[in-house]
Amino acid sequence: MEWRDHGVILSVRRHGETSAIAELLTQEHGRCLGLVRGGRSRIQRPVLQPGNFVQVTWRARLEDHLGTFVFEPLKLSAGTIMENSFRLSGLTTLTSLSQTLPEREPHQRLYDAFQIVLDAIDNDEHWPALLVRWELGLLEELGFGLDLSKCAVTGTLENLFYVSPKTGRAASLQAGEPYHDKLLKLPGFLLGQPVKSIEDILDGFKLTGYFLERHIFEPRGLEMPEQRQRLITELAQR
Repeated sequence: MEWRDHGVILSVRRHGETSAIAELLTQEHGRCLGLVRGGRSRIQRPVLQPGNFVQVTWRARLEDHLGTFVFEPLKLSAGTIMENSFRLSGLTTLTSLSQTLPEREPHQRLYDAFQIVLDAIDNDEHWPALLVRWELGLLEELGFGLDLSKCAVTGTLENLFYVSPKTGRAASLQAGEPYHDKLLKLPGFLLGQPVKSIEDILDGFKLTGYFLERHIFEPRGLEMPEQRQRLITELAQR
């Protein structure tokens, strides 16, 4: 068995004295793991860093085997990201959340959006909002998408301002105001409007974080990635 694909490295762990096991999010084959022979060598280590994009060849005798990876570097951006704690928190949030995807199921839209976030990572005013949108896409890919198309109460498409934590459906300002202390805010940039403030982005992280916790982390007995909270804390201080 053999296939070739493009992918981004999510994690790497030691295997034996000289090898490593790498976890990738690939464009056409989803989240995959494979053995990298010589992965701990001086030549391989700069490539085997989370956030680097590679062309990968996977080989195995049978389809359900772990298999081996052979990499060709495409875009090695991990080194510069690691020099900035804020951006590193964003990268680690992306890689950690991607690990919640089922193995070997393609999620090309999520992969493409991952690449968009990292392409914008040197613009600190831009990429956090893209990361919120990516988290919204992750919820949708895992079957827990929010319905932000119209007000669940009145059916109006205008002035959507809240999301119900129970149903994941939007509500207009007028319909939701009597219950505003029980609802989550819906920032306009998730509806295609411009980002107005850092508060907008923080509201976005609160919204996606609530449903990530509820649908993905709590049922699996897992904790939300610590780096995600670090990112939010640093963003709030800006």
